[in-house]
Amino acid sequence: MTARADPPGFAADRDTFPKLLEHAIKQRGDRPAFREKHLGIWQTWTWRRWRDDVHAIAAGLLELGAARGTTITVTGDNRPLLYGALCAAQCIGAIPVPLYQDAVAEEMAYVIDHAEAGIAFAEDQEQVDKLLAAGARTARLGRIIYDDPRGLRDYDHARLTSLESLMAMGREALAKDPERVRREIAKGKADDIGVMLYTSGTTGKPKGVMLTYANVMVTAANAVAFDRLTDRDEILAYLPMAWVGDHIFSYGEALVAGFCVACPESGATVLTDLREIGPTFFFAPPRIFENLLTQVTIRMEDAGALKRRMFRYFMDHARRVGIDILDGKPVGAADRLLYRLGELLVYGPLKNVLGLSRMRVGYTAGEAIGPDLFAFYRSLGLNLKQLYGMTEASVFICLQPDGQIKVDTVGPAAPDVAIRLADNGEVLVKSPGVFKLYYKNEAATAEAKTSDGWLRTGDAGVFDADGHLKIIDRAKDVGRLRDGTLFAPKYIENKLKFFAFIKEAVAFGAGRDMATAFINIDLEATGNWAEKRGIAYASYQELAAKPEVYDLVADCVAQVNRDLAADPALAGSQVRRFLILHKELDADDGELTRTRKVRRSFIAERYQSLVEGLYGDAPRAHIATDVIFEDGRKGRLEADLAIRDMPAARPQREAAE
Repeated sequence: MTARADPPGFAADRDTFPKLLEHAIKQRGDRPAFREKHLGIWQTWTWRRWRDDVHAIAAGLLELGAARGTTITVTGDNRPLLYGALCAAQCIGAIPVPLYQDAVAEEMAYVIDHAEAGIAFAEDQEQVDKLLAAGARTARLGRIIYDDPRGLRDYDHARLTSLESLMAMGREALAKDPERVRREIAKGKADDIGVMLYTSGTTGKPKGVMLTYANVMVTAANAVAFDRLTDRDEILAYLPMAWVGDHIFSYGEALVAGFCVACPESGATVLTDLREIGPTFFFAPPRIFENLLTQVTIRMEDAGALKRRMFRYFMDHARRVGIDILDGKPVGAADRLLYRLGELLVYGPLKNVLGLSRMRVGYTAGEAIGPDLFAFYRSLGLNLKQLYGMTEASVFICLQPDGQIKVDTVGPAAPDVAIRLADNGEVLVKSPGVFKLYYKNEAATAEAKTSDGWLRTGDAGVFDADGHLKIIDRAKDVGRLRDGTLFAPKYIENKLKFFAFIKEAVAFGAGRDMATAFINIDLEATGNWAEKRGIAYASYQELAAKPEVYDLVADCVAQVNRDLAADPALAGSQVRRFLILHKELDADDGELTRTRKVRRSFIAERYQSLVEGLYGDAPRAHIATDVIFEDGRKGRLEADLAIRDMPAARPQREAAE
C-alpha cells in the first residue's frame, strides 16, 4: 500500500526542512529522492545519500566561516546537489537566495549586493563567469563554489572552490565532530526565514521576499493533502530554482510528501527527458503546454493523409466527450467505446510522445491558459488544472478541486486561505503562506499588506456563482478606451498567444480610441509553415516581414476579435491594428522578466515610435533598436514595419441577421 505523507505540523522535530529531512530518512531512507541525467544515464540519490551530501556541504560551509543569518546564493540548472546546497544553507541557519540561471551579470550583482551574500554556489563555467563579473561590481561576494569543473582548470582559484572539495572538507570536519551539523539544525525554528526569493521585477527593481519555514511547509503540506500526493509520485524539475513555483513543487512538496525529483540533463533535453521519466506530477506554465501542442501540430502536418484524418476524427470526438469522461459525468456507451478506441489509436500514443502517459495531476499557472489549449489536454484524459498564486503567498491562493474544473476561473480558495475583494476589485488574501517581509524594504512591505493583515495581490478579479475566482488582469493594467469600453490587455494577449504561430503579444489601448497590439511570431511554428509553402527567409526579422505571415497572423487576430465580440463588456476592445515586431522580446533586453512576463510599460517606452504608429494613419513605422546578443555583444537593429488594419467583428447573432 502506498504510504501517505504526514503534514509536518509544528512538532519540534519537524518544524524546518532540515529537520523534516531527518524524519524522511526514518520513513524512506532508501527510496529515490533525486534523479539526474548525466552523460545520457540517469543517476539516483536515495534520501539517505542526499542527506549525507547535504550535511557534508553544510559542514564545509561552516569551515568556510558561514554563519547563522548570512545569505548564500545558488544559481544553475536544476541539480540534486544545488538543491542540496539550498538545504545545507538552511541546516546552518543561513538564508539561501536562488538566482535565475539566465540572469546577466548586472542582474546577479544587484541581488548579491542587495541580499548581502558573501558565498555563491554555481553550476558550471557559465555561471562562474557571470558571478566573477558580478563580483567586480560588488565587494560582497567572497567565495564561489562550483559544481561542474569543466573549463575552469586555468582560472584563478583564489575565490573559487569546487563543490567536491567543499564536501570533502565537510566530511573531514564531521569525522572529527559528527554532531556539528545536527546541533545547528536543532537551533532552527518554524518562524525562521527559510528562503529569500526575488520577485521578477515587472514594475521595478526586484524585491527580496522573505519566506519562513512555516510559510512554505504549511502551504506545501496543504497542497500535498489536496492532491493526494505520495512518496510514489515523481516530478520533473526543469523550471528555474529561483522561481517560487519550483521551490514549492520541487523542494517543499518533495520533502513533505517524499516523492522523487528528476533533473534533466540540460534545457535542450527537457522534452526527451520528460518522455523518459513520465512524471506523475507535472507543472508547466501555459507557454510549455503551447510549445508541446506546437510540436504536435508540426508533426501532424508532416504526417500522411490517412494519419491526419484519423487524428482529426478522434480529436473531434475527444473534444465532445473526453472532458466529461475525465470529470465522471454521464457519457453514452457508444461514445465511451469510441473514446477507448481513440485512446488505443491516438490519445495514448500522443500522451506517450508528450511524456505525460503517467501524469496523475498536472498544473499550469503564471499566465492564463487559452481555453482551447486547456480543453485539448483535458480531452486527452489528462488531469490538468489551474492554480493561482504568487511569491508573496508561497504560491497557493486558489486551487481547482477534481471534478470542479472551469476554464475561465482558477478555482476556489486553497486550504487555509481566505480571499476577499477590495472596492476596486483587487484580490486580497490571508493565509499561512503570506510572506514575512521584503528584505530591507519596509515601505514596500507596508504597501503590500493592509493595516489588518491582508496581502494585496495587485490582481483584479471577480467570484462566480460557485465561489470560484476569475482573474481579469493586473488591477493597475485594467483600463478603459476613450469611449469607456473596458480594456483588459492581459486577457487579449492571452487569447492571441493561444495560436501556435504567436509566441508573444503586447496589447495597448488604455485612454486611446481603439485597442492595438504588437505581435511576436513563433519562429519554429511559423518557419515550418513557411517552408511548406516555399516561402524563403534567412532570419526572424525577414520572416516576420513577409506579407504571407501578416496574412497568417491577421487570421488569428480576426478569430480573437470574433471571441471578444461575443462578450458585451469587451466587444469594443477588439484589436483594430497590429504589427509584427522585427525581433523577439527578450529578458536580456529588459522587455520580459526572467519568468517571461511582459514588461508592458518598458516596452511602450522603448517602442514609443511604433505605438504612435499604431495610432496614426501611416501603413508603416520605422524603428531602431539596441539589442544584447547571447555572447554579451551589443548591436542595433533597424526596420520599417508594416501595420495591418483589422475590421471589427460583430456578435454572431448580429452577423447572422
